[in-house]
Amino acid sequence: MKTAVQQIMLGTVTGSEEKARESLRRIKAAGYDGLELNRFMIHPASLMVRMLTKAAGMPTGNGGKLDWLRLIRESGLSVISLHTDLGSLEREPEAVAAEAGSFGTDKVVITGMYRFDYSDEASVRALAGRLNKAGKGLSEKGISLLYHNHNVELLRTGSGRRAYEILLEETDPAFLNFEFDSYWFTDGGADAAAWMRRLGSRLKLWHVTDRGSRVKGASVTPILKADSVELGTGNMDLEGLLAIAEEAGAEAAVLESHKNWIGNDPLASIELSADWLRKQVKA
Repeated sequence: MKTAVQQIMLGTVTGSEEKARESLRRIKAAGYDGLELNRFMIHPASLMVRMLTKAAGMPTGNGGKLDWLRLIRESGLSVISLHTDLGSLEREPEAVAAEAGSFGTDKVVITGMYRFDYSDEASVRALAGRLNKAGKGLSEKGISLLYHNHNVELLRTGSGRRAYEILLEETDPAFLNFEFDSYWFTDGGADAAAWMRRLGSRLKLWHVTDRGSRVKGASVTPILKADSVELGTGNMDLEGLLAIAEEAGAEAAVLESHKNWIGNDPLASIELSADWLRKQVKA
């Protein structure tokens, strides 16, 4: 299994060519095989995208002005997949497929839907149809389409089925598979291991971070605030989840943690998580 870093972690450390080159050098030196790129970070991002990601604590930064094809080539890293949004894929499928191919990846990932009601069954079923259609178009170009979850897909619809169940049951494995984020389902109160087993061979990529707390000392209440933390420093059964991902044949473990980095430094956080990956992930 390969290991990679999600580009969203790099928004604050790739604002210039010099910074980007040094950041990629450190990622390669830490032992990662590649990156998972975001189309909204390798092109100048809209104001709306910049505002949304900043509000989530994951700013896109100014890397959209850089030549990422050249930077990746020079770094020796590969590109595991390319994230995009469904609207862009539907509007310009040829451009998305061509861009994925230019980076040497055969995987495009939908990052979830903004301003979308996952509790509305008709909407979710319609989404499944759109994903099937988009995936069919990409498959004809030699590109696979994956869907990346957050926690909102755990919402139940009117029939009692969860939105994620509908996406799993009403999409065709020939046209859509999954990049499973175990942190977000754990955050939503679900049994991530059970869902990974249910995905089986449709689990193509595994998004991984740990979940815990940096709070120390006395607190006002006997409750700790949880957040993503470096691999092996939290409370998730990552070894057990890794075993399921490996058994399913997942091609890569992709690190994505969300702010709360040790020393407020994403690169230091990436390097610390690399220690766990080196010890646990079979090449």
